[in-house]
Amino acid sequence: MDEVYQEEVEAVAISGKTITRLDSNYMQQYDAYIERRKKRKKRLIRRLVLFSIIALLVMGSLTTYHIKQRILQAEMREEYEQLEHQLASLQKEEKDLQEEIALLNNEEYVLEIARTNYFFSKKGELIFKIIDEKPSY
Repeated sequence: MDEVYQEEVEAVAISGKTITRLDSNYMQQYDAYIERRKKRKKRLIRRLVLFSIIALLVMGSLTTYHIKQRILQAEMREEYEQLEHQLASLQKEEKDLQEEIALLNNEEYVLEIARTNYFFSKKGELIFKIIDEKPSY
């Protein structure tokens, strides 16, 4: 009977006093309730930690993606501006070439170039070349 009594009664020493705990049905249920609460709290903490880690990973991934997209956008904007400048210069060059084509289709202009640059002359005309003079076209 001593063994049964020892199983039912547990002695705990708290600050020099001895407290006897009865091993009743209520106490067993209470202990089971406390154990369930501890397990539930532990699972909650694990879930919160897991959720926090996943949230941090997602936020980090989104931030990295956003930064890469901004860098890519800046590079594309710079390339676009360079291409716009190149287009403007090519359009100006095209305009100049169109003007030159129009002038070269004019027979009087071609004769003027031939006279000034290649010393062609009209009948009875004398041509004197001045060294500092630049071509007229």
